Amino acid sequence: MLKRNIRIELDSILNELRINLANNYKDLAHDALKKLHQTLDAYLADGTIKEKDYQKYKKIADDYSVKLADYHH
Repeated sequence: MLKRNIRIELDSILNELRINLANNYKDLAHDALKKLHQTLDAYLADGTIKEKDYQKYKKIADDYSVKLADYHH
């Protein structure tokens, strides 16, 4: 189970990503996705999140990576 503050932070980054996509802010959406990947990797590396939670959010991030692959100017 994720700690509340960790879940809030990850959900906040995801919300930022969704808002930027909805408003067609391509660069900001890419930045938010990069931030999500970096945050997840950092939390896994220092043991803040468990592998199960990491995989859950990593799948979401990877799905957005696929959506954003052709999303550029």
